Amino acid sequence: MPNFAGTWKMKKSENFDELLKALGVNSMLRKVAGAAASNPQVEIRQDGEQFYIKTSTSVRTTEINFHIGEEFNEETVDGRKCKSLATWESENKIHCQQTLLEGPGPKTFWTRELNGDELTLVFGADDVICTRIYVRE
Repeated sequence: MPNFAGTWKMKKSENFDELLKALGVNSMLRKVAGAAASNPQVEIRQDGEQFYIKTSTSVRTTEINFHIGEEFNEETVDGRKCKSLATWESENKIHCQQTLLEGPGPKTFWTRELNGDELTLVFGADDVICTRIYVRE
């Protein structure tokens, strides 16, 4: 089983602003979010298939706690409440489908894939994809 545990620092980000646009975030909030999310600190703790992921930026800190294969409560990147289900997509890749609890919105998901000391996080909103690459500290 892959070991996602550790502290991760973002090395590269692509299409974050486009993702926020697809989620309907206005331009002023996108600027604030883009600046805040440009240097996130990610802490992952893992015990088998139980995960705790804390993402900290200068504006907001999010924490999720989940077990692979069990539904859990989460918020989308733009802060809407959803039910999420994380499953193994491959030996070292977790796929998480998000379902909004209220109102309309794009279909959203995230994946986290481990490749050695690099972690690739992909956010999707309908057909818009944001890729963020992290390195272990």
